[in-house]
Amino acid sequence: MCTAATYNTNDFYFGRTLDYTYSYVEEVTVTPRNYPLHFYKEDSIESHYAVIGMAYVADNYPLYYDACNENGLCMAGLNFPGNAVYREEIQGMHNIAQFEFILWILGQCSSVEEAKKLLLKTNITNKPYNNNLPVAELHWIISDKNSSITAEPTVDGLKVYDNPVGILTNNPPFNEQMSNLNNFIALSPEQPKNCFSDKIDLHTYSRGMGALGLPGDLSSQSRFVRASFVKLNSKSSSSESESVSQFFHILGSVDQQRGCCKCEDGKYEITIYTSCCNADKGIYYYTTYENHQISAVKMYNENLDGKTIIRYPLIKGEQIKFQN
Repeated sequence: MCTAATYNTNDFYFGRTLDYTYSYVEEVTVTPRNYPLHFYKEDSIESHYAVIGMAYVADNYPLYYDACNENGLCMAGLNFPGNAVYREEIQGMHNIAQFEFILWILGQCSSVEEAKKLLLKTNITNKPYNNNLPVAELHWIISDKNSSITAEPTVDGLKVYDNPVGILTNNPPFNEQMSNLNNFIALSPEQPKNCFSDKIDLHTYSRGMGALGLPGDLSSQSRFVRASFVKLNSKSSSSESESVSQFFHILGSVDQQRGCCKCEDGKYEITIYTSCCNADKGIYYYTTYENHQISAVKMYNENLDGKTIIRYPLIKGEQIKFQN
């Protein structure tokens, strides 16, 4: 399970946690403008927008988990088990396999509005990448500095929702997640007043009691509420260092620790990595479960007119700075 978030200061930031029991050996990957994008059914795109993000590279093809293009359009795919329904090919539509979807959108679209138009003509199919990589059940958040949308392939077709909170987790479907926020309308960063009764003297005994009732468990619905509350109430300066730091604190509110979420195979789900991309400057920051020091890759330090993808293995192992 995972959580994705957006954040605006002077620049626009986008990122996610990847919460799972094991890693596919993902890497920070830059896809330059002239790397040919081959699609299973659609014509290849020889020239496109440059993209940076986290990907598992299979046969020199980047299977992106989350990414940002040079125009600041960002996208992430999150687990949507039991609800994601992909289609057979539909004549007259762009038939795009699930694993191609992020590059299909980010390679061609410069904004959420352009993505919306392309989605109207796109059918996400159930074609797997290969026999060893089955089709992942996903839904997606697509964002720029002005707005966000959620795209969900369902039994009733591809649903596209405006996403005013700029947050995505997993199940239930997005419209139900938004409806559930009504149950937390009384939460506040301010100290509460006694609304219980005027016949009894009640008072606060701790700071932070305005957020009493904020869910603290690891379920996807609770993480949606918690991440939305933290993100929408977050304050930071507009400097790069403080904006990035605050973004990691936002996603830190839904971090998963080994031992707290045991899965059927006896393994534990953990936050394998957390990302934060400055979509305006093309800088991809990340931390891993084993390494809390923030590492970064700058897209514009690479040759973006090249034809070969650039790969950076993740820096793992805790980086500790001794002061004496």
